Amino acid sequence: MSILAGEIAEQPAVLERLLAEGFPRVEEVAKRIQAAAPRYVVIAARGSSDNAARYAQYLFGADNRLPVALATPSLFTLYRRPPSLAGSLVLAISQSGRSPDIVAVIEEGRRQGALTLAVTNDPASPLAQAAELVLPLLAGEERAIAATKTYTAQLFVLALLSTALAGDRTRLSQLAEVPAALQRTLERNRDLAQQLGPFRDARLLAVIGRGFNYATAFEVALKLQETCLVLAQPYSSADFRHGPIALVEPGFPIVLVAPSGAVFPDLAALTEDLATRAAALAIVSDAPTLLARADLPLPLPPDVPEWLSPLVAVVPGQLLALALARARGLDPDRPRGLAKVTRTV
Repeated sequence: MSILAGEIAEQPAVLERLLAEGFPRVEEVAKRIQAAAPRYVVIAARGSSDNAARYAQYLFGADNRLPVALATPSLFTLYRRPPSLAGSLVLAISQSGRSPDIVAVIEEGRRQGALTLAVTNDPASPLAQAAELVLPLLAGEERAIAATKTYTAQLFVLALLSTALAGDRTRLSQLAEVPAALQRTLERNRDLAQQLGPFRDARLLAVIGRGFNYATAFEVALKLQETCLVLAQPYSSADFRHGPIALVEPGFPIVLVAPSGAVFPDLAALTEDLATRAAALAIVSDAPTLLARADLPLPLPPDVPEWLSPLVAVVPGQLLALALARARGLDPDRPRGLAKVTRTV
C-alpha cells in the first residue's frame, strides 16, 4: 500500500478523534468568537487549505450569517499595504503552519486588534504561535505530499466550529454520522483501476461542482494535477455554462460532483447537456439516476446532509487520483517537483 492510500484510509479515524477530543476546544474557541462578535471573517490559506476556505465561505455564510472573504496575502507581504481588518475574525488554515505569507496575515490581524484563529496540524508551528486562538487538526503526521486526511480534518473542524457557534445540537448529531459515511464511501469506491476508461490517458479535463461542493471541485482538480500530471480545471456549474462548455466535444473528460441538495437540479440538468455532447463523465453522487449516466460512477452513501457532503464527496476524487496515478506509472506519494511544505511569501 502506498503512503497516500494509507492516509486516505485513515480519514474516518481522524474524524472520530476530532469529534471525541477536539470538540471541547472548539466550543471554547466558539465562545471567544461569540464574545468578540465579528462582523465578518477573513480567511488566509494556500493549496488544499484554500479549498477548505471555499467551503467555509458557504458554511459560515449559510449557517452563521457571517460574510467570508478570502485574504490576498500578497497585500500583506509583497505590497505591504494590508487592508483594514477591524471588526473581523482573521482565520488562517494551514496543514503545516509554516508558510510566511499566511503567518503574515495573522500577524497583521493581531496587530490591528482583530481576533485571530489558526487551524493547523502543527500546534507548535509559527502560525499557531502567531495566532491568539488555535484549533489543531489531530490528524497525525501526513507523509504523502498530496493532502488528504488533513483536508478532510480541516473541513470537519470548520463544521464543528460552525455548529458550536450556532449552538445546534441536531447538527452535532449529523456530524457524528460523518466518519461512518466516509468509511462507506471508501468501500463503495474501492476498485477504480478497471473503470478508468477515457480518463486513463486524459491530459485535460474539467471538474465541476457548485454550492458547498464548489470547494470539492477545486480540491479534486488539485489532487489530479498533483498526482497524475493532468491539467484539471475546476468550475462551478454556473460558470462552466458561461463559456468553457464550448470546449466539450465527444470524449471530453469531466468529473461532476453532484450529491443531493439545493444545487442538485442544476447539476442534473448540466449532466443531460454534457451527455448530449457525448462527454466522458465521471459522476460523484448519491443519486442512482445520475450515476446511471456516468462512464465512471463514483457513488456516495445516501442521506448525508448537503452542508456535510464535501467531507464525503472529496473521497472518490482522492481515490480517482490515486488509481489514475498508478495506471500512468506515477508515484502518488512523490509528485514530480513538489515538497510537503511549501513556503510562499
